[in-house]
Amino acid sequence: MKRNLVELARNSYDLVVLGGGIYGACVAWEASLRGLSVALVEKADFGGATSANSLKTIHGGLRYLQHADLKRMRESIHERTSLMRIAPHLVHPLPVLIPTYGHGMKGKEVLSVALTINDLISCDRNRQLDPQKHISNGRVISKQECQQLLPGIPHQGLTGAAVFYDAQVYNSERLTLSFLRSAEQAGAVVANYVEVTGFLQAGNRVTGIQGQDVLSGNQFDIRAKTVVNTSGPWTNRVLSLLKQPQQQPQQQPRVPLAKAMNLVIRRPLCQTYAVGISTPYSYRDSDAIVNKGSRLLFIAPWRGKSLVGTSYAVWDQDPDNLNITQQDIQDLLDDINQAWPSVKLNQADVAFIHGGLLPRTGITETGLPQLAKHYQLFDHAKEELPGLISVVGVKYTTARDVAEKVVDQVFRSWGQKPPNSLSSVTPIYGGHIEQFEVFLQTEILKQPYGLGQEVMRRLVYNYGSAYQDVLLYLERVSDHSCKPTDDLAVLKAEVLHGVVEEMAQTLGDVVFRRTELGSAGHPGNEALRICAEVMGAELGWSRSQIELELDKVNHIFNMGGALTQDKSIGIETLNGPVSLAQKIL
Repeated sequence: MKRNLVELARNSYDLVVLGGGIYGACVAWEASLRGLSVALVEKADFGGATSANSLKTIHGGLRYLQHADLKRMRESIHERTSLMRIAPHLVHPLPVLIPTYGHGMKGKEVLSVALTINDLISCDRNRQLDPQKHISNGRVISKQECQQLLPGIPHQGLTGAAVFYDAQVYNSERLTLSFLRSAEQAGAVVANYVEVTGFLQAGNRVTGIQGQDVLSGNQFDIRAKTVVNTSGPWTNRVLSLLKQPQQQPQQQPRVPLAKAMNLVIRRPLCQTYAVGISTPYSYRDSDAIVNKGSRLLFIAPWRGKSLVGTSYAVWDQDPDNLNITQQDIQDLLDDINQAWPSVKLNQADVAFIHGGLLPRTGITETGLPQLAKHYQLFDHAKEELPGLISVVGVKYTTARDVAEKVVDQVFRSWGQKPPNSLSSVTPIYGGHIEQFEVFLQTEILKQPYGLGQEVMRRLVYNYGSAYQDVLLYLERVSDHSCKPTDDLAVLKAEVLHGVVEEMAQTLGDVVFRRTELGSAGHPGNEALRICAEVMGAELGWSRSQIELELDKVNHIFNMGGALTQDKSIGIETLNGPVSLAQKIL
Protein backbone atom coordinates (compact mmCIF):
# COMPACT_ATOMS: atom_id res chain seq x y z
CA MET A 1 0.00 0.00 0.00
CA LYS A 2 1.38 3.37 -1.02
CA ARG A 3 0.27 6.61 0.62
CA ASN A 4 -0.27 8.67 -2.54
CA LEU A 5 -2.28 11.77 -1.67
CA VAL A 6 -1.64 13.32 -5.09
CA GLU A 7 -3.46 10.42 -6.72
CA LEU A 8 -6.30 10.74 -4.20
CA ALA A 9 -6.81 14.38 -5.14
CA ARG A 10 -6.30 13.93 -8.87
CA ASN A 11 -8.89 11.23 -9.53
CA SER A 12 -12.63 10.93 -9.08
CA TYR A 13 -14.04 7.76 -7.53
CA ASP A 14 -17.25 5.79 -7.40
CA LEU A 15 -16.92 5.64 -3.63
CA VAL A 16 -14.92 7.41 -0.94
CA VAL A 17 -14.99 5.67 2.44
CA LEU A 18 -14.45 7.65 5.63
CA GLY A 19 -12.81 5.63 8.40
CA GLY A 20 -10.26 2.82 8.27
CA GLY A 21 -11.54 0.57 11.04
CA ILE A 22 -12.96 -2.88 10.38
CA TYR A 23 -16.20 -1.50 8.89
CA GLY A 24 -14.48 0.90 6.52
CA ALA A 25 -11.96 -1.78 5.53
CA CYS A 26 -14.74 -4.25 4.74
CA VAL A 27 -16.71 -1.68 2.73
CA ALA A 28 -13.60 -0.80 0.70
CA TRP A 29 -12.93 -4.51 -0.01
CA GLU A 30 -16.57 -5.27 -0.83
CA ALA A 31 -16.88 -2.34 -3.22
CA SER A 32 -13.53 -2.99 -4.90
CA LEU A 33 -14.38 -6.66 -5.35
CA ARG A 34 -17.57 -5.63 -7.16
CA GLY A 35 -15.63 -3.47 -9.60
CA LEU A 36 -16.07 0.01 -8.10
CA SER A 37 -13.29 2.57 -7.91
CA VAL A 38 -12.71 3.26 -4.22
CA ALA A 39 -10.78 5.71 -2.05
CA LEU A 40 -10.52 5.33 1.73
CA VAL A 41 -9.15 7.78 4.28
CA GLU A 42 -8.53 7.39 8.01
CA LYS A 43 -7.75 10.31 10.31
CA ALA A 44 -5.27 8.32 12.43
CA ASP A 45 -3.96 4.84 11.69
CA PHE A 46 -5.92 1.96 10.23
CA GLY A 47 -7.74 -0.07 12.85
CA GLY A 48 -6.35 2.06 15.67
CA ALA A 49 -9.55 3.15 17.39
CA THR A 50 -12.59 1.08 18.38
CA SER A 51 -11.54 -1.81 16.13
CA ALA A 52 -8.47 -2.26 18.33
CA ASN A 53 -10.65 -2.74 21.41
CA SER A 54 -11.51 -6.39 21.12
CA LEU A 55 -11.74 -9.60 23.10
CA LYS A 56 -10.55 -11.19 19.83
CA THR A 57 -13.73 -13.28 19.80
CA ILE A 58 -15.77 -13.96 16.67
CA HIS A 59 -19.23 -14.58 18.14
CA GLY A 60 -21.72 -16.99 16.66
CA GLY A 61 -24.45 -15.24 18.63
CA LEU A 62 -25.48 -17.89 21.19
CA ARG A 63 -26.49 -15.15 23.61
CA TYR A 64 -29.08 -13.84 21.13
CA LEU A 65 -31.31 -16.73 22.16
CA GLN A 66 -32.22 -14.51 25.13
CA HIS A 67 -33.90 -12.19 22.65
CA ALA A 68 -35.21 -14.94 20.36
CA ASP A 69 -33.29 -13.09 17.65
CA LEU A 70 -32.76 -16.04 15.34
CA LYS A 71 -32.09 -13.83 12.33
CA ARG A 72 -29.17 -12.17 14.07
CA MET A 73 -27.90 -15.58 15.20
CA ARG A 74 -27.91 -16.84 11.62
CA GLU A 75 -26.03 -13.75 10.45
CA SER A 76 -23.39 -14.17 13.16
CA ILE A 77 -22.97 -17.90 12.51
CA HIS A 78 -22.63 -17.27 8.78
CA GLU A 79 -20.03 -14.55 9.34
CA ARG A 80 -18.04 -16.71 11.75
CA THR A 81 -17.86 -19.35 9.02
CA SER A 82 -17.02 -16.76 6.37
CA LEU A 83 -14.14 -15.30 8.37
CA MET A 84 -12.65 -18.73 9.05
CA ARG A 85 -12.90 -19.42 5.31
CA ILE A 86 -11.43 -16.17 3.97
CA ALA A 87 -8.87 -15.56 6.75
CA PRO A 88 -7.97 -19.10 7.89
CA HIS A 89 -4.62 -18.02 9.36
CA LEU A 90 -6.20 -15.44 11.65
CA VAL A 91 -9.54 -16.95 12.79
CA HIS A 92 -9.68 -20.27 14.63
CA PRO A 93 -12.23 -22.27 16.68
CA LEU A 94 -12.35 -21.51 20.40
CA PRO A 95 -13.99 -23.80 23.00
CA VAL A 96 -16.00 -21.93 25.63
CA LEU A 97 -17.02 -23.24 29.04
CA ILE A 98 -19.82 -21.77 31.17
CA PRO A 99 -20.14 -23.19 34.72
CA THR A 100 -23.73 -24.11 35.63
CA TYR A 101 -25.33 -23.48 38.99
CA GLY A 102 -28.58 -24.77 40.41
CA HIS A 103 -31.48 -25.71 38.18
CA GLY A 104 -32.79 -22.32 37.07
CA MET A 105 -31.66 -19.99 34.30
CA LYS A 106 -27.99 -20.78 35.06
CA GLY A 107 -28.53 -24.53 35.34
CA LYS A 108 -27.49 -27.41 33.10
CA GLU A 109 -31.05 -28.12 31.97
CA VAL A 110 -31.70 -24.65 30.51
CA LEU A 111 -28.24 -24.35 28.95
CA SER A 112 -28.51 -27.85 27.47
CA VAL A 113 -31.66 -26.78 25.65
CA ALA A 114 -29.92 -23.58 24.51
CA LEU A 115 -26.98 -25.56 23.12
CA THR A 116 -29.31 -27.91 21.25
CA ILE A 117 -31.18 -24.99 19.66
CA ASN A 118 -27.87 -23.35 18.77
CA ASP A 119 -26.66 -26.53 17.06
CA LEU A 120 -29.91 -26.79 15.09
CA ILE A 121 -29.78 -23.16 13.97
CA SER A 122 -26.15 -23.60 12.92
CA CYS A 123 -26.53 -27.05 11.36
CA ASP A 124 -24.73 -25.96 8.17
CA ARG A 125 -21.85 -24.21 9.96
CA ASN A 126 -19.18 -26.70 8.82
CA ARG A 127 -20.29 -27.11 5.22
CA GLN A 128 -17.32 -26.99 2.81
CA LEU A 129 -15.05 -25.80 5.62
CA ASP A 130 -11.49 -26.80 6.44
CA PRO A 131 -11.68 -29.61 9.06
CA GLN A 132 -9.48 -27.53 11.39
CA LYS A 133 -12.26 -24.92 11.41
CA HIS A 134 -15.12 -27.26 12.31
CA ILE A 135 -17.35 -26.09 15.14
CA SER A 136 -18.34 -29.07 17.29
CA ASN A 137 -21.75 -29.56 18.86
CA GLY A 138 -22.30 -28.14 22.31
CA ARG A 139 -22.46 -30.43 25.34
CA VAL A 140 -22.84 -30.37 29.11
CA ILE A 141 -20.21 -31.81 31.42
CA SER A 142 -20.21 -33.00 35.01
CA LYS A 143 -19.32 -31.04 38.10
CA GLN A 144 -16.16 -33.11 38.49
CA GLU A 145 -14.97 -32.46 34.93
CA CYS A 146 -15.70 -28.75 35.31
CA GLN A 147 -13.59 -28.59 38.46
CA GLN A 148 -10.74 -30.43 36.72
CA LEU A 149 -10.79 -27.95 33.84
CA LEU A 150 -11.23 -24.90 36.09
CA PRO A 151 -9.58 -25.51 39.45
CA GLY A 152 -10.76 -23.02 42.03
CA ILE A 153 -14.07 -22.23 40.34
CA PRO A 154 -16.72 -21.35 42.98
CA HIS A 155 -18.25 -24.68 43.96
CA GLN A 156 -21.34 -23.69 45.95
CA GLY A 157 -24.32 -24.83 43.88
CA LEU A 158 -22.05 -25.92 40.99
CA THR A 159 -23.71 -28.64 38.89
CA GLY A 160 -21.34 -28.85 35.94
CA ALA A 161 -20.78 -26.73 32.84
CA ALA A 162 -22.00 -26.05 29.33
CA VAL A 163 -19.40 -26.26 26.57
CA PHE A 164 -19.82 -24.71 23.12
CA TYR A 165 -17.53 -23.40 20.38
CA ASP A 166 -17.00 -19.96 18.95
CA ALA A 167 -13.92 -18.55 17.21
CA GLN A 168 -11.00 -16.32 18.10
CA VAL A 169 -8.86 -13.89 16.10
CA TYR A 170 -5.15 -14.40 16.61
CA ASN A 171 -4.44 -10.80 15.59
CA SER A 172 -7.45 -8.54 15.00
CA GLU A 173 -5.28 -5.63 13.85
CA ARG A 174 -3.86 -7.73 11.04
CA LEU A 175 -7.36 -8.87 10.08
CA THR A 176 -8.37 -5.24 9.52
CA LEU A 177 -5.16 -4.60 7.58
CA SER A 178 -5.72 -7.72 5.48
CA PHE A 179 -9.10 -6.41 4.31
CA LEU A 180 -7.44 -3.11 3.41
CA ARG A 181 -4.58 -4.79 1.58
CA SER A 182 -7.06 -6.87 -0.39
CA ALA A 183 -9.01 -3.74 -1.30
CA GLU A 184 -5.80 -2.02 -2.39
CA GLN A 185 -4.80 -5.02 -4.51
CA ALA A 186 -8.24 -4.84 -6.15
CA GLY A 187 -7.62 -1.18 -7.07
CA ALA A 188 -8.64 0.88 -4.02
CA VAL A 189 -6.52 3.87 -3.02
CA VAL A 190 -6.15 4.14 0.76
CA ALA A 191 -4.42 6.60 3.07
CA ASN A 192 -4.02 6.91 6.82
CA TYR A 193 -3.55 10.18 8.70
CA VAL A 194 -6.00 12.05 6.46
CA GLU A 195 -8.77 13.85 8.35
CA VAL A 196 -12.08 14.90 6.84
CA THR A 197 -12.59 18.64 7.31
CA GLY A 198 -15.71 19.12 5.21
CA PHE A 199 -17.91 17.83 2.42
CA LEU A 200 -18.02 18.83 -1.24
CA GLN A 201 -21.61 19.61 -2.15
CA ALA A 202 -23.24 20.59 -5.43
CA GLY A 203 -26.50 22.02 -4.25
CA ASN A 204 -27.88 19.35 -1.97
CA ARG A 205 -25.86 16.50 -3.49
CA VAL A 206 -22.70 15.35 -1.71
CA THR A 207 -19.93 15.00 -4.29
CA GLY A 208 -16.88 14.23 -2.16
CA ILE A 209 -14.93 15.38 0.85
CA GLN A 210 -12.39 17.97 1.88
CA GLY A 211 -9.39 16.37 3.55
CA GLN A 212 -6.27 17.42 5.39
CA ASP A 213 -3.02 15.53 5.62
CA VAL A 214 -2.47 15.23 9.38
CA LEU A 215 1.28 14.82 8.85
CA SER A 216 1.94 17.83 6.62
CA GLY A 217 -1.12 20.02 7.08
CA ASN A 218 -1.77 20.09 3.31
CA GLN A 219 -5.41 20.30 2.28
CA PHE A 220 -7.01 18.69 -0.77
CA ASP A 221 -10.35 17.46 -2.14
CA ILE A 222 -11.45 13.94 -3.02
CA ARG A 223 -14.35 13.67 -5.45
CA ALA A 224 -16.70 10.71 -5.55
CA LYS A 225 -20.09 9.63 -6.78
CA THR A 226 -21.01 8.50 -3.25
CA VAL A 227 -19.46 9.02 0.18
CA VAL A 228 -19.79 6.21 2.75
CA ASN A 229 -19.29 7.36 6.34
CA THR A 230 -17.96 4.59 8.59
CA SER A 231 -16.37 6.86 11.19
CA GLY A 232 -17.83 5.00 14.19
CA PRO A 233 -17.75 7.14 17.37
CA TRP A 234 -16.93 10.18 15.23
CA THR A 235 -20.13 9.86 13.18
CA ASN A 236 -21.82 12.76 14.95
CA ARG A 237 -18.83 15.03 14.35
CA VAL A 238 -18.45 14.06 10.69
CA LEU A 239 -22.12 14.65 9.94
CA SER A 240 -21.94 18.05 11.62
CA LEU A 241 -19.67 19.14 8.74
CA LEU A 242 -22.56 18.91 6.27
CA LYS A 243 -24.21 22.01 4.86
CA GLN A 244 -27.91 21.37 5.41
CA PRO A 245 -30.43 22.07 2.63
CA GLN A 246 -32.27 25.35 3.05
CA GLN A 247 -35.34 25.08 5.27
CA GLN A 248 -34.37 21.48 6.04
CA PRO A 249 -34.29 20.79 9.79
CA GLN A 250 -31.35 18.93 11.30
CA GLN A 251 -32.28 15.26 10.99
CA GLN A 252 -28.89 13.59 11.26
CA PRO A 253 -28.96 10.51 13.48
CA ARG A 254 -27.21 11.14 16.77
CA VAL A 255 -25.22 8.17 18.02
CA PRO A 256 -25.01 7.99 21.85
CA LEU A 257 -21.91 6.16 23.05
CA ALA A 258 -20.72 3.70 25.67
CA LYS A 259 -17.14 3.22 26.85
CA ALA A 260 -15.94 -0.38 26.62
CA MET A 261 -12.79 -1.82 28.20
CA ASN A 262 -10.95 -5.16 28.01
CA LEU A 263 -7.82 -6.23 29.90
CA VAL A 264 -4.84 -8.36 28.94
CA ILE A 265 -3.76 -10.35 32.01
CA ARG A 266 -0.13 -11.47 32.19
CA ARG A 267 -0.87 -15.03 33.30
CA PRO A 268 -3.14 -17.63 31.72
CA LEU A 269 -6.23 -17.97 33.92
CA CYS A 270 -7.50 -20.78 31.73
CA GLN A 271 -5.52 -23.00 29.39
CA THR A 272 -7.62 -24.45 26.56
CA TYR A 273 -11.14 -23.20 27.20
CA ALA A 274 -12.44 -19.67 27.31
CA VAL A 275 -14.69 -19.15 30.33
CA GLY A 276 -17.95 -17.27 30.75
CA ILE A 277 -18.66 -16.48 34.37
CA SER A 278 -21.54 -14.46 35.80
CA THR A 279 -20.96 -11.01 37.22
CA PRO A 280 -21.55 -10.58 40.94
CA TYR A 281 -24.04 -7.76 40.40
CA SER A 282 -27.53 -7.95 38.97
CA TYR A 283 -28.09 -6.86 35.40
CA ARG A 284 -31.35 -6.72 33.49
CA ASP A 285 -31.41 -6.50 29.70
CA SER A 286 -34.61 -4.61 28.98
CA ASP A 287 -34.82 -6.07 25.45
CA ALA A 288 -34.38 -9.71 26.48
CA ILE A 289 -37.29 -12.12 26.51
CA VAL A 290 -35.40 -14.32 28.97
CA ASN A 291 -33.26 -12.61 31.61
CA LYS A 292 -30.52 -14.41 33.53
CA GLY A 293 -30.32 -11.58 36.06
CA SER A 294 -26.60 -11.06 35.54
CA ARG A 295 -24.08 -10.47 32.77
CA LEU A 296 -21.26 -12.79 31.77
CA LEU A 297 -17.63 -11.82 32.11
CA PHE A 298 -15.55 -13.47 29.43
CA ILE A 299 -12.03 -14.81 29.99
CA ALA A 300 -10.13 -16.24 27.03
CA PRO A 301 -6.64 -17.73 26.63
CA TRP A 302 -4.60 -15.72 24.12
CA ARG A 303 -0.88 -15.87 23.28
CA GLY A 304 -0.02 -17.36 26.65
CA LYS A 305 -1.95 -14.62 28.45
CA SER A 306 -5.63 -14.01 29.19
CA LEU A 307 -8.11 -11.58 27.70
CA VAL A 308 -10.76 -10.41 30.17
CA GLY A 309 -13.82 -8.26 29.56
CA THR A 310 -15.91 -6.47 28.90
CA SER A 311 -16.80 -3.58 31.21
CA TYR A 312 -19.08 -0.80 30.01
CA ALA A 313 -19.88 2.74 31.10
CA VAL A 314 -21.94 5.57 29.63
CA TRP A 315 -19.82 8.04 27.62
CA ASP A 316 -21.32 11.41 26.71
CA GLN A 317 -18.15 13.41 26.04
CA ASP A 318 -16.00 14.06 22.98
CA PRO A 319 -14.72 10.74 21.53
CA ASP A 320 -11.25 12.29 21.26
CA ASN A 321 -11.17 12.65 25.05
CA LEU A 322 -11.84 8.99 25.81
CA ASN A 323 -9.87 7.83 28.82
CA ILE A 324 -9.58 4.74 30.97
CA THR A 325 -9.11 5.52 34.65
CA GLN A 326 -7.48 3.56 37.41
CA GLN A 327 -10.94 3.14 38.94
CA ASP A 328 -12.27 1.62 35.69
CA ILE A 329 -9.51 -0.97 35.83
CA GLN A 330 -9.98 -1.72 39.50
CA ASP A 331 -13.75 -2.10 39.13
CA LEU A 332 -13.34 -4.77 36.46
CA LEU A 333 -10.68 -6.58 38.51
CA ASP A 334 -13.02 -6.50 41.53
CA ASP A 335 -15.84 -7.99 39.44
CA ILE A 336 -13.60 -10.82 38.27
CA ASN A 337 -12.30 -11.51 41.76
CA GLN A 338 -15.82 -11.64 43.17
CA ALA A 339 -16.99 -13.96 40.41
CA TRP A 340 -13.90 -16.19 40.58
CA PRO A 341 -12.13 -15.47 43.90
CA SER A 342 -9.28 -17.94 43.45
CA VAL A 343 -7.73 -15.96 40.55
CA LYS A 344 -6.85 -13.12 42.98
CA LEU A 345 -6.15 -10.53 40.30
CA ASN A 346 -4.51 -7.20 41.09
CA GLN A 347 -3.27 -4.33 38.97
CA ALA A 348 0.22 -5.83 38.71
CA ASP A 349 -1.40 -8.65 36.68
CA VAL A 350 -2.58 -6.24 33.98
CA ALA A 351 -0.20 -6.21 31.01
CA PHE A 352 -2.29 -4.10 28.64
CA ILE A 353 -5.63 -2.32 28.37
CA HIS A 354 -7.91 -1.92 25.38
CA GLY A 355 -10.62 0.74 25.32
CA GLY A 356 -13.10 1.94 22.74
CA LEU A 357 -16.52 3.47 22.16
CA LEU A 358 -19.63 1.60 21.08
CA PRO A 359 -23.13 2.83 20.18
CA ARG A 360 -25.80 2.50 22.85
CA THR A 361 -29.56 2.88 22.85
CA GLY A 362 -30.15 3.92 26.44
CA ILE A 363 -29.22 3.50 30.08
CA THR A 364 -30.36 0.72 32.42
CA GLU A 365 -31.89 1.25 35.85
CA THR A 366 -28.46 0.67 37.41
CA GLY A 367 -26.80 3.34 35.24
CA LEU A 368 -25.08 0.94 32.85
CA PRO A 369 -25.37 1.56 29.10
CA GLN A 370 -27.85 -0.44 27.07
CA LEU A 371 -25.73 -1.35 24.03
CA ALA A 372 -27.12 -1.08 20.53
CA LYS A 373 -27.89 -4.54 19.15
CA HIS A 374 -28.37 -3.71 15.48
CA TYR A 375 -26.30 -1.77 12.99
CA GLN A 376 -27.70 1.40 11.43
CA LEU A 377 -27.55 2.06 7.70
CA PHE A 378 -28.73 5.57 6.86
CA ASP A 379 -29.05 6.82 3.27
CA HIS A 380 -29.08 10.61 3.57
CA ALA A 381 -31.01 10.93 0.31
CA LYS A 382 -34.05 10.55 2.58
CA GLU A 383 -33.25 13.97 4.01
CA GLU A 384 -32.49 15.49 0.59
CA LEU A 385 -28.74 14.92 0.83
CA PRO A 386 -28.11 12.32 -1.87
CA GLY A 387 -24.60 10.99 -2.33
CA LEU A 388 -23.98 10.19 1.34
CA ILE A 389 -24.55 6.95 3.26
CA SER A 390 -23.68 6.48 6.94
CA VAL A 391 -23.28 3.16 8.68
CA VAL A 392 -22.86 2.55 12.41
CA GLY A 393 -21.74 -0.96 13.30
CA VAL A 394 -22.18 -2.74 16.61
CA LYS A 395 -20.10 -5.88 16.20
CA TYR A 396 -16.67 -6.74 14.77
CA THR A 397 -17.88 -10.20 13.68
CA THR A 398 -20.51 -8.98 11.24
CA ALA A 399 -18.58 -6.13 9.58
CA ARG A 400 -18.26 -7.99 6.28
CA ASP A 401 -21.99 -8.75 6.17
CA VAL A 402 -22.88 -5.11 6.89
CA ALA A 403 -20.42 -3.98 4.20
CA GLU A 404 -22.22 -6.22 1.72
CA LYS A 405 -25.52 -4.52 2.58
CA VAL A 406 -23.93 -1.07 2.35
CA VAL A 407 -22.59 -1.67 -1.14
CA ASP A 408 -25.97 -3.12 -2.18
CA GLN A 409 -27.53 0.18 -1.04
CA VAL A 410 -24.92 2.16 -2.98
CA PHE A 411 -25.91 0.44 -6.22
CA ARG A 412 -29.61 0.86 -5.47
CA SER A 413 -29.08 4.57 -4.79
CA TRP A 414 -27.73 4.80 -8.34
CA GLY A 415 -30.81 3.02 -9.68
CA GLN A 416 -28.76 -0.11 -10.47
CA LYS A 417 -29.17 -3.76 -9.56
CA PRO A 418 -26.35 -4.77 -7.17
CA PRO A 419 -23.95 -7.37 -8.60
CA ASN A 420 -23.60 -10.53 -6.56
CA SER A 421 -21.22 -10.35 -3.61
CA LEU A 422 -18.31 -12.81 -3.49
CA SER A 423 -16.57 -11.49 -0.39
CA SER A 424 -17.78 -14.33 1.87
CA VAL A 425 -15.91 -16.89 -0.23
CA THR A 426 -12.95 -14.89 -1.56
CA PRO A 427 -9.78 -15.22 0.54
CA ILE A 428 -8.32 -11.94 1.74
CA TYR A 429 -4.62 -11.08 1.86
CA GLY A 430 -2.75 -14.02 3.38
CA GLY A 431 -5.82 -16.26 3.32
CA HIS A 432 -5.06 -18.43 0.28
CA ILE A 433 -4.85 -21.62 2.35
CA GLU A 434 -6.98 -24.69 1.69
CA GLN A 435 -6.23 -26.55 4.93
CA PHE A 436 -4.62 -24.49 7.65
CA GLU A 437 -3.06 -27.28 9.73
CA VAL A 438 -1.51 -28.91 6.64
CA PHE A 439 -0.21 -25.56 5.43
CA LEU A 440 1.23 -24.68 8.84
CA GLN A 441 3.11 -27.96 9.26
CA THR A 442 4.38 -27.87 5.68
CA GLU A 443 5.75 -24.34 6.00
CA ILE A 444 7.32 -25.05 9.39
CA LEU A 445 9.20 -28.00 7.93
CA LYS A 446 10.49 -25.88 5.04
CA GLN A 447 12.32 -23.63 7.53
CA PRO A 448 13.32 -20.94 4.97
CA TYR A 449 16.53 -19.15 5.92
CA GLY A 450 16.89 -21.77 8.64
CA LEU A 451 14.15 -20.12 10.72
CA GLY A 452 13.04 -21.99 13.83
CA GLN A 453 9.61 -23.57 14.22
CA GLU A 454 8.24 -20.98 16.65
CA VAL A 455 9.29 -18.09 14.41
CA MET A 456 7.65 -19.80 11.42
CA ARG A 457 4.52 -20.52 13.43
CA ARG A 458 4.23 -16.85 14.43
CA LEU A 459 4.75 -15.69 10.83
CA VAL A 460 2.09 -18.05 9.48
CA TYR A 461 -0.44 -17.07 12.16
CA ASN A 462 0.09 -13.36 11.43
CA TYR A 463 0.60 -13.28 7.66
CA GLY A 464 -0.74 -16.62 6.41
CA SER A 465 0.14 -17.45 2.82
CA ALA A 466 1.73 -13.98 2.48
CA TYR A 467 4.46 -14.59 5.10
CA GLN A 468 7.08 -14.79 2.35
CA ASP A 469 6.38 -11.12 1.58
CA VAL A 470 7.94 -10.40 4.97
CA LEU A 471 10.89 -12.72 4.45
CA LEU A 472 11.81 -10.84 1.27
CA TYR A 473 13.06 -8.08 3.59
CA LEU A 474 15.38 -10.36 5.57
CA GLU A 475 18.32 -9.76 3.24
CA ARG A 476 17.88 -6.00 3.49
CA VAL A 477 18.08 -6.00 7.26
CA SER A 478 20.77 -8.66 7.76
CA ASP A 479 24.02 -7.25 9.10
CA HIS A 480 26.86 -8.20 11.38
CA SER A 481 24.76 -7.62 14.50
CA CYS A 482 22.43 -10.56 13.86
CA LYS A 483 22.11 -13.61 11.68
CA PRO A 484 19.22 -14.01 9.23
CA THR A 485 17.89 -16.81 11.45
CA ASP A 486 17.70 -14.66 14.59
CA ASP A 487 14.32 -13.50 15.91
CA LEU A 488 15.62 -9.93 15.85
CA ALA A 489 16.37 -10.18 12.14
CA VAL A 490 12.82 -11.36 11.47
CA LEU A 491 11.48 -8.52 13.62
CA LYS A 492 13.52 -6.03 11.58
CA ALA A 493 12.07 -7.54 8.39
CA GLU A 494 8.54 -7.22 9.79
CA VAL A 495 9.14 -3.57 10.67
CA LEU A 496 10.51 -2.78 7.24
CA HIS A 497 7.62 -4.65 5.62
CA GLY A 498 5.17 -2.61 7.72
CA VAL A 499 6.77 0.66 6.61
CA VAL A 500 7.31 -0.10 2.91
CA GLU A 501 4.27 -2.28 2.21
CA GLU A 502 1.68 -1.26 4.80
CA MET A 503 1.95 2.50 5.21
CA ALA A 504 3.20 2.61 8.83
CA GLN A 505 4.02 6.23 9.65
CA THR A 506 4.87 6.13 13.37
CA LEU A 507 6.60 3.68 15.66
CA GLY A 508 3.25 3.04 17.32
CA ASP A 509 1.79 1.95 13.98
CA VAL A 510 4.37 -0.84 13.81
CA VAL A 511 4.44 -1.81 17.49
CA PHE A 512 0.67 -1.98 18.00
CA ARG A 513 -0.78 -2.86 14.58
CA ARG A 514 1.63 -3.99 11.83
CA THR A 515 3.24 -6.57 14.13
CA GLU A 516 2.11 -8.41 17.25
CA LEU A 517 5.04 -6.92 19.17
CA GLY A 518 3.21 -4.61 21.58
CA SER A 519 -0.46 -5.57 21.47
CA ALA A 520 -0.20 -7.78 24.57
CA GLY A 521 2.15 -5.67 26.69
CA HIS A 522 5.60 -4.06 26.73
CA PRO A 523 8.02 -6.13 24.61
CA GLY A 524 11.19 -4.76 26.22
CA ASN A 525 13.34 -1.72 25.48
CA GLU A 526 15.71 -3.57 23.15
CA ALA A 527 12.94 -4.66 20.78
CA LEU A 528 11.39 -1.17 20.73
CA ARG A 529 14.74 0.46 19.98
CA ILE A 530 15.44 -1.98 17.15
CA CYS A 531 12.04 -1.12 15.64
CA ALA A 532 12.73 2.61 15.94
CA GLU A 533 16.20 2.30 14.38
CA VAL A 534 14.89 0.32 11.40
CA MET A 535 12.02 2.76 10.84
CA GLY A 536 14.32 5.73 11.27
CA ALA A 537 16.74 4.46 8.66
CA GLU A 538 13.94 3.84 6.16
CA LEU A 539 12.05 7.10 6.75
CA GLY A 540 15.05 9.36 7.30
CA TRP A 541 14.32 10.17 10.92
CA SER A 542 16.85 12.20 12.84
CA ARG A 543 18.26 10.91 16.11
CA SER A 544 15.93 13.23 18.01
CA GLN A 545 12.94 11.95 16.02
CA ILE A 546 13.84 8.36 16.87
CA GLU A 547 14.00 9.22 20.55
CA LEU A 548 10.70 11.09 20.32
CA GLU A 549 8.98 8.07 18.75
CA LEU A 550 10.37 5.84 21.49
CA ASP A 551 9.13 8.25 24.14
CA LYS A 552 5.65 8.25 22.62
CA VAL A 553 5.36 4.48 22.59
CA ASN A 554 6.80 4.08 26.08
CA HIS A 555 4.35 6.73 27.25
CA ILE A 556 1.51 4.51 26.06
CA PHE A 557 2.89 1.56 27.98
CA ASN A 558 3.79 3.48 31.12
CA MET A 559 0.89 5.88 31.66
CA GLY A 560 -2.25 4.30 33.02
CA GLY A 561 -5.43 5.62 31.47
CA ALA A 562 -3.49 7.21 28.61
CA LEU A 563 -5.63 6.39 25.61
CA THR A 564 -3.96 7.73 22.48
CA GLN A 565 -5.17 7.44 18.93
CA ASP A 566 -4.46 3.72 19.34
CA LYS A 567 -7.32 3.52 21.86
CA SER A 568 -5.21 1.02 23.80
CA ILE A 569 -2.68 1.29 26.59
CA GLY A 570 -0.39 -0.74 28.72
CA ILE A 571 0.11 -0.13 32.41
CA GLU A 572 3.29 -0.33 34.39
CA THR A 573 2.36 2.61 36.63
CA LEU A 574 -1.01 4.26 37.04
CA ASN A 575 -1.10 8.03 37.18
CA GLY A 576 -4.65 8.88 36.22
CA PRO A 577 -6.38 9.69 32.95
CA VAL A 578 -4.71 11.46 30.04
CA SER A 579 -6.85 12.51 27.11
CA LEU A 580 -6.43 12.17 23.37
CA ALA A 581 -6.11 15.94 23.19
CA GLN A 582 -2.48 15.57 24.14
CA LYS A 583 -1.88 13.99 20.72
CA ILE A 584 0.63 11.49 22.02
CA LEU A 585 0.92 9.82 18.64
